[in-house]
Amino acid sequence: MKFLIDFFPIVIFFAVYKYTNDIILATAILIPATALQILYTWIKTKTVEKMHIVTLVLVLVLGGLTIALNDKTFIQWKPTLVNWLFALAFLGSQFIGKRTIIEMMMSGNVELPKPVWKNLNLSWVAFFIIAGAVNLYVAYNFSEDTWVNFKLFGLLGMTFIFVILQGIYMTRHMKDLKELPSKEANADKLD
Repeated sequence: MKFLIDFFPIVIFFAVYKYTNDIILATAILIPATALQILYTWIKTKTVEKMHIVTLVLVLVLGGLTIALNDKTFIQWKPTLVNWLFALAFLGSQFIGKRTIIEMMMSGNVELPKPVWKNLNLSWVAFFIIAGAVNLYVAYNFSEDTWVNFKLFGLLGMTFIFVILQGIYMTRHMKDLKELPSKEANADKLD
């Protein structure tokens, strides 16, 4: 369900664009769709992810400029700015705090050596930078329709492939479950 909620605004943007072939109208619909996404998430969980807030702010600012100036360039820059802001945040976490962002997100489910967490985090930095650059390449070198398709399918496909590669990398470094002490075994030792 979370997956559907996360992609709700972009799917709405895509559908409106494909139906109308009007990027300004699709952008005008994207703004309230993004706000609805956050409202729904807040109602269901009483929390909102920082990613959603950053996205909403960029959609409001860049989408607003797109509509006000009748210029698609601003909304085309949004995926790049989101990706590059995340790259900065992930990079900053290498130096600020005890754990990287990726470790904070995943360490409750996976145990990995500290250097592996740092490598994973840096790989996300590289991924976000590349995804942002590829978005601009497509926006400036291909048709508007191609960019809209790329925004949904290309960026999603890139992310899917990257997550699979990350999973393969992680499995090479996960500790064997037999090597990890179980909670029950530790509890027995304390008795």
